[in-house]
Amino acid sequence: MNIKHLTLTGVVAVLAACSSAPSPQETERLTQDIMKSSFREQGIAKLDRIVQDDVQKACSVDTPPTDAVAKQLEAAQLATVQWPRDGAYLGDWREGEKLAQNGRGGTWTDPAGVPAGGNCYNCHQISKAEISFGTIGPSLYQYGKLRGVANPADAASEPIVKYTWGKLWNAKAYNACSGMPRFGHAGVLTPAQIKDLMALLLDPKSPVNAQ
Repeated sequence: MNIKHLTLTGVVAVLAACSSAPSPQETERLTQDIMKSSFREQGIAKLDRIVQDDVQKACSVDTPPTDAVAKQLEAAQLATVQWPRDGAYLGDWREGEKLAQNGRGGTWTDPAGVPAGGNCYNCHQISKAEISFGTIGPSLYQYGKLRGVANPADAASEPIVKYTWGKLWNAKAYNACSGMPRFGHAGVLTPAQIKDLMALLLDPKSPVNAQ
């Protein structure tokens, strides 16, 4: 075997090593390094936003989690849901409508402590009167009416009322890889704001259900 053959063999070996796929751990490390080098803190936008929890890590890879793993993640997320301390789930649907149509909040230019919006219109249809709305998520038009919530205070309505609260608080409790913001869990909206969105979705008098 001559030197030329040895050199060629070495090159092939190097190329083969370079073409092998990195491990999940290495991919995560590289991703975090890229994210950290691409972002900087400014105003209320801090670098902790790029730190992933277990459910985000599981849903950020090419292969989605198995059904068994997804169920475990969802159970852990459901345990984080904070239910209304006063037992009241609904606020003012008028304020909820304002929140649903408000996409402001969370950017570095926003002053600390300023309430954010729900930005619901960006992914969902909310009422029949809208002429522009997102379609990433399902339509919310007649959300309560379609689910038979004629009176949210009725015991028969409790399952859908609690589901709706949980979904708004932490959507990943019901779908591990949901793209919906975890409004309560992430502190995007306050419990009072979530109550107002609940009223928009479930109050028979709201434009979601009254038309």
